[in-house]
Amino acid sequence: MSKFTGTGVALVTPFKRDNSVDRAALEKIVDHCIEGGVEYLVVLGTTAESATLTREEKETVKQTVIKANAGRLPLVLGVGGNNTAEVVNELHTTDMSGFDAILSVSPYYNKPTQEGIYQHFKAVAEASSLPVILYNVPGRTASNMLPQTVLRLARDIDNIIGIKEAAGDIVQAMRLIKEKPEGFLVISGDDMVTLPMVLAGGAGVISVIGQGFPREFTEMVRYGLDGNATEAYRLHYKLMDAIDMIFEQGNPAGIKSVFRALGLADDVLRLPLVKVDRDLGQRIAGFVEKNALRLRSGTV
Repeated sequence: MSKFTGTGVALVTPFKRDNSVDRAALEKIVDHCIEGGVEYLVVLGTTAESATLTREEKETVKQTVIKANAGRLPLVLGVGGNNTAEVVNELHTTDMSGFDAILSVSPYYNKPTQEGIYQHFKAVAEASSLPVILYNVPGRTASNMLPQTVLRLARDIDNIIGIKEAAGDIVQAMRLIKEKPEGFLVISGDDMVTLPMVLAGGAGVISVIGQGFPREFTEMVRYGLDGNATEAYRLHYKLMDAIDMIFEQGNPAGIKSVFRALGLADDVLRLPLVKVDRDLGQRIAGFVEKNALRLRSGTV
């Protein structure tokens, strides 16, 4: 079984009140995830607010996670963009020590054709010394990487090992699962449809809610991978309200509110993102207070 089967989590970048990177909080979050049983960690993805980080800050985040992880779990590094030459240059000049794969988002804003997307990822894969996981998230990129493009990449390029599929289209995900080459990973990028995707044959998830409630979410995914739909859905329905809430006012504002309620990190974000409003913050805190101990005790 691949080291990227199961639950990966897209780590946030916690900030102090002065907007600097909070390394101590990031270390706590890494420990929280590992102790909760997640299978791997994703660093500097969208949830990390990487678009607002300087090159120096990105290096700080990388080294903090590598140190806190201490070799316990596989690490995936987010490396992507809408300028292919720049992404290729970053892959050539970045020290990938300590990482096991990269996660690379489909080019945003430019709205390339399917052929353009194919050629972009062909160049990325050729430049990468690590295996590549594609990332399809039309809600952020304004273009959908269609199944035929993904399958073409999967069949043509050995270094492309999977896709984080976040189109929110279960039928599209099922087409990928049905037609994919053996060993190619179809990974959910949407917490709410993770379980249906896993039960349909998906490899797991790169999750946001999973870093807030790692034990419960990883157990749900494992039940799904084992084909135990009854136990998996029991956990899924217990977490549904929390999943809805953390995305209600955008990511990562919601999950940072969870971390504040858990006492792991402050809920500071960098503009143009802002923290959740008072009403949502109170609802999230209420869920954490009422459910965290019950969830962790296994009495869900």
